[in-house]
Amino acid sequence: MSGLSNRRILLVDDTKANIDILVQTLKQDYKLGVALNGPKAIEYTKANRLDLILLDILMPEMDGFEVCQRLKENPVTKTVPIIFITAIDDPQHKRKGLEIGAVDYITKPFDISEVRARVKTHLSLKITQEELSNRNLILEEKIRERTRELKETQVEIIKRLSLASKYRDNGTGQNVARISRMAELLGRSAGLKPAEAETLALSSMLHDAGKIGISDSILLKKGKLTSDEWHIMKGHTTIGSKLLSGSRSKLIQDAETIALTHHEKWNGSGYNLGLKGDEIPLISRIVGICDVFDALISDRPYKKAWPVSLAFQEIESKSGIDFDPRLVKLFLGLEPELVKIINETAM
Repeated sequence: MSGLSNRRILLVDDTKANIDILVQTLKQDYKLGVALNGPKAIEYTKANRLDLILLDILMPEMDGFEVCQRLKENPVTKTVPIIFITAIDDPQHKRKGLEIGAVDYITKPFDISEVRARVKTHLSLKITQEELSNRNLILEEKIRERTRELKETQVEIIKRLSLASKYRDNGTGQNVARISRMAELLGRSAGLKPAEAETLALSSMLHDAGKIGISDSILLKKGKLTSDEWHIMKGHTTIGSKLLSGSRSKLIQDAETIALTHHEKWNGSGYNLGLKGDEIPLISRIVGICDVFDALISDRPYKKAWPVSLAFQEIESKSGIDFDPRLVKLFLGLEPELVKIINETAM
C-alpha cells in the first residue's frame, strides 16, 4: 500500500490538549488539519480535500453527531471516513455514530498505538476503495467503447443490407435514408421515446430486405404485374421476415416485424396477414405511410415520380382505408419538416 504519507487528516476536538496529542502522534506520517469546533471543521472541509476525519463528539455549539450528518449529506464529503473520538464508552452512543455514517470509534484517553493502527487501517481501506473505483471506471469506459463499436457495426450492417435490397429495386441510398428519417420524425410525433424513435429509424431501413429474394424480371418489370407475379412480389414480406428472424437484438426484432407487416392496411385489405386497425404494430403503421409516400415521389420502372403536393393528397385520401387516421393527421402536420428531408435527400 503506497501513498499514505500524502493523505490529509482533519483533527476536530474542542480541547487543545487532545489536539496536541493527536498532532504529535500523526504529524510525521500524514498531512494534518485542525479545527477546535464543529463549524470550523465544516469550513475546513470546503477548502481542503480530506482522506480521514478524527471527530470529537462532545463539543459546544455543534456536536460531533451534527457535524457528521452534515458532512454525509454533502456529496463532496460524504465518502470521507469519519472516526469518532469520545470519552463516553457507551454502546448506544457508538451505535448512533455508526448509524449516521462513522466508520470507527476511538475512546479517550488515547492509546497512541491504537490511534496509529486505526488511522492506518482506515486510510489503507480508503486507498483500496479508490483503486477499485478507478478500475471500475476504466472497465466501464471499456464496456461503453465496446458497446459503441458493436452498435456502429450493427448500424453499418443494417445500412449495407438495406442498400442491397434497394439497389435491386432500382432504388438508391437516398430512398433508404429518406424513409428512415421520415419514420423517425413521425415516430417521435406519435409518442415514441427518443431511443425508440432512433431504433425505428434503423429498423425501418430493412423494411424491404425481402426483395433480395424476388427475381429481377418481376422486381424491375416496367409493365403491370400479372396476378401470379403480384403473388410472388407480395412474398417479399415473408422472405424479409424469415431473413431477419431469430435475432436477440431488439433492433432486428423490430426490423422483422416491419418487414412482415408494413404492407398491412388499416381496413384489413393489406397483405400477408390481413391485419387491421390496431392489430398492425405501430412501427409498421408508421413505416407503411412513409414507404408509400416515398414510392409516390420516386421514379420507378413502372412510373414517374409524383409531385410532392399530390403525394400528400394521396396519403390524406387513404386515411382510415390504408392508413391509421391518427398517423395520417400527424404526418400531414409534419409537411414542412418532411419537405426539408425530401430536399436534403434529393437525388
